[in-house]
Amino acid sequence: MHMNTLTPNLMVEDVGTTVNFYKDHLGFELIMSVPMNKGFQWCMMRSGEVEIMFQSRESMTKEHGVFEGTEISASQTLYISIEGVEELFSRVEEKVQVLKPLHTTFYGMTEFTMLDCNGYVLVFSERLLK
Repeated sequence: MHMNTLTPNLMVEDVGTTVNFYKDHLGFELIMSVPMNKGFQWCMMRSGEVEIMFQSRESMTKEHGVFEGTEISASQTLYISIEGVEELFSRVEEKVQVLKPLHTTFYGMTEFTMLDCNGYVLVFSERLLK
């Protein structure tokens, strides 16, 4: 067996707000979406090789009953390897909630941690040049 990709599907209150946040702040593009009466119920976004899906609470609960009454939050981080971490940090540091500013790790990465508009924790990281 060989696994090829992992694409998280994150539950959100407002898919349209999330699309705008990821486009405006993080440079993602909308790849596909499923409309609903007043906006989106699901979408997929991409930046480079990174893809993330976002699904409305209503739609996800209907699809997977196990999410009934579940709060929108994360008990994990999405760790995203990028090129240009310093540029991204300088672009978003005054516009988003930064949890940990740009720093160098003991494992040879430059990274920062932030919250998205739904409270999901995102870590953006770039390997230091040797």
